[in-house]
Amino acid sequence: MAGWRLIQSSSFSRFQVVFKHSTRCSISSMAKARIEKQLLPEDEFYLLDLLNHRDISNAIAQDLEVTHESPQILVIKDGACVYHASHSEIEYEEVKEVLMG
Repeated sequence: MAGWRLIQSSSFSRFQVVFKHSTRCSISSMAKARIEKQLLPEDEFYLLDLLNHRDISNAIAQDLEVTHESPQILVIKDGACVYHASHSEIEYEEVKEVLMG
């Protein structure tokens, strides 16, 4: 949980991106691969393994008031979720638009 709290507090100085991933889901693996191919070195991107950290995923869903889905990408700024998408709606270009303002 400390990692999630650090991400939350860091969001007050810059956008934070969390990708919730299930290693048992082929859709999640495809979405993850698409995102990772387009990431830039300066992008802060956190990968949350849902099988090992479901408790953190639940805390994120509760704190941000966003329904848990998998795969799911969340963009967090000032402690709040400013963008989220799941499954086939996950598009890096949309995430980049949010990050660039």
